[in-house]
Amino acid sequence: MNTRDEQLEAILDQAEAVLDTGDAEKAIAICDHALSLFPGHPGALFVRGDSLRVLGDMAEAAQSYRAAALARPDHASSWASLALTAFELLNLTEADRSMKRAIREDPANPQAWWVRSLLREWRSDISGADRARIHAAWLDPIGFPLPPTLTEKEIDAIVEACLLELPQGIRDYLSNVVILLEDLPGLGVLQQYDPPASPLQMLGYFSGPSLMDRGEGFTPWSQLPANIILYRRNLQRHALSREHLIEELRITLLHEVGHFLGLDEADLEKRGLD
Repeated sequence: MNTRDEQLEAILDQAEAVLDTGDAEKAIAICDHALSLFPGHPGALFVRGDSLRVLGDMAEAAQSYRAAALARPDHASSWASLALTAFELLNLTEADRSMKRAIREDPANPQAWWVRSLLREWRSDISGADRARIHAAWLDPIGFPLPPTLTEKEIDAIVEACLLELPQGIRDYLSNVVILLEDLPGLGVLQQYDPPASPLQMLGYFSGPSLMDRGEGFTPWSQLPANIILYRRNLQRHALSREHLIEELRITLLHEVGHFLGLDEADLEKRGLD
């Protein structure tokens, strides 16, 4: 290893160490410094993409991963990270293409198989999604563990118990609100946000007029039905254990009840329901 290689390796080690502490902005600055010395270096581009993901800048992260993959086409992790980021940006064609390239470069890349499960899930191929998810967990049980699950009957019981904890007045208002259980949010729901919401992050959704809207007098909007939707597979994905899944379900339900009552995201965050 020559001096330049040693210098670059030291810089990238520093960027990764800083990112591990949670300082993504400093990690990006270090990566940018590395790229000023070694333009287009795939390692610096890859770590930069990871840092941008931590900051939630998915579009810029995708650009960094894409550049890293094109600079080093045999690096499966760059393709897999691009696939996941493209999926979250709803660029499903690029996500599928990048996922397949990652598996072709390294059939044992667990993240690529996990993205494959997400894409199959999105296409309503639930059995195919579960097979790909199991394979990812087999390759890396720590990084991609199989999620806990609850039956519909169990979820119904948890929802009912959660609602019974609410004051009677709120329960009376909720008697006309339909609570639904679906696997995943649809494209139409995700695209109501600007930018569109991540298909992985939405755990629940409230649609229809809030209680405050209904109190403002008769309008066509105020007469629309209100629904609360809970997204089972996303809830499972976010849970570390069965107990955690039950708590996530309760918090998500109360979060959407809060929207029905007219609370905004800031109000819900103050109440620990974000």
